[in-house]
Amino acid sequence: MTRPRYDTAESTTGPEPADRRTSVVALVVALLAACTAFQLNASMLSPVLVVMGRELHADQITVGLSQTAFYTGTAIFGLFLPRLSDIAGRRRVLLGMMTVMIAGEVLAALAPDMTVLIVARGIQGVTGAVVPICLMILRDEVRDPRRYGTLMGVVTAINGGIAGLDAIVGGMLGTTFGFRSVFWLIAVVGVVAVVFCYRGVPESRPSRGVRLDWYGVLFLAGVVFLFQSAVNEMGKGRGADWTLIGALLAGGAVCGVVFWRIEGAVAQPLASPALLKRRATWATVGTTVLTLAGVIAAVNGIAMSIAQDSAAGFGLGADSASLLLLTPYALLGWIVAPFAGRLAPVIGYRAILRIGLAGSVAGLAGLAVSGTRSLVFLVGATLLLGVVYAGMANIMLNGLGVVLSPPGNPGFLPGLNSAGFGLGAGLSFAILPAVQVAADAHGQGSRAGYTWALLVGAAIMALALLMSLLIPQPVEAETAD
Repeated sequence: MTRPRYDTAESTTGPEPADRRTSVVALVVALLAACTAFQLNASMLSPVLVVMGRELHADQITVGLSQTAFYTGTAIFGLFLPRLSDIAGRRRVLLGMMTVMIAGEVLAALAPDMTVLIVARGIQGVTGAVVPICLMILRDEVRDPRRYGTLMGVVTAINGGIAGLDAIVGGMLGTTFGFRSVFWLIAVVGVVAVVFCYRGVPESRPSRGVRLDWYGVLFLAGVVFLFQSAVNEMGKGRGADWTLIGALLAGGAVCGVVFWRIEGAVAQPLASPALLKRRATWATVGTTVLTLAGVIAAVNGIAMSIAQDSAAGFGLGADSASLLLLTPYALLGWIVAPFAGRLAPVIGYRAILRIGLAGSVAGLAGLAVSGTRSLVFLVGATLLLGVVYAGMANIMLNGLGVVLSPPGNPGFLPGLNSAGFGLGAGLSFAILPAVQVAADAHGQGSRAGYTWALLVGAAIMALALLMSLLIPQPVEAETAD
């Protein structure tokens, strides 16, 4: 029996039946649980990296490889799992991803050394496609544009952090019980998410009968892996091997050419050349990459360094800096996101995105000019970014990847856009810290270094704003009034 949709255009003209309200609540709770499990993998481990190295007798460079493995995994799995969910079933793929993630958490919690832990973190990267798949499920089931926009904001807001509590709780658990306790907690959250998704998420297969283009997946994954590896190597700054970077970029380019030829030859491509040429594809993904490249390291790296720098900054402790900057930043994103999502179908997804990007340029410029000199301005500009980036731009970028997808291939653009988030974040941590070091006249941290790094972030964000002007209007996702 076909399950009814939770919301229809007709349902907005009168009272909504109680069973339908219950169903949509169950759906949203399930999707929130899945997104929370993913986000904990992304943010809860950062405060315990030092503890992890101490308990496994590894240096911080080796420990950092575990984070690299996770984010590389999210980029690669995020490429094709949304399209696979079109074919095999979104509920089935979502449950499979969460189950594999739980296995990765258990393996990490039991890891005897860093090698096993790095493998486990790579396995956990299977959750990289959770957010786009959740949004596709939500759009299938909630047809009213304004209601979908609101719920999109609620679900996607998790992607910016659990109101900052994830990092705090992770740090407390790691300090008190060791790093393994964090993985056990995430595993428990994953089990809860599986139960909720099993009970509350309906199945949908919009591309039933289509075969996944595995050759296309292989070479596109090669493009992303090689480019991501090049970006990771760039992040080493002066210690980077530029010969290796050149080889990785060349290899990625070759994989890209092969991918293009495959997609033009197979009967059921992962993405036809015509789809790749659409402005909805390259302008959306390009805006995502530039946005993340401009802002992520600025907030999570440069601003935090300024707050803790006792010579050129304000000498705060790590806990105090997190509570003062990152927690309210994430909390404001949480609060603003549902309102931004509600307004997007009315005044336009692109309008909300551009307001968020323009505000982000202002916030980054404010950090560069005044935030390096005044703690009040540092906090104020970071809070502004919580509103305009975490609460607006980030939500719209996730949403546009879904609403601009063509009906015949709804999973490809969300997957490619998901990889764009990972690539942009990697570029941010490669470029901005390198600029800071290059502009540091004293070699030990200076105000000029921080200022130039943030100005470069603002310039990259301005390029993202210009790129966003090329994104086409998602007409079907917006209302006439």
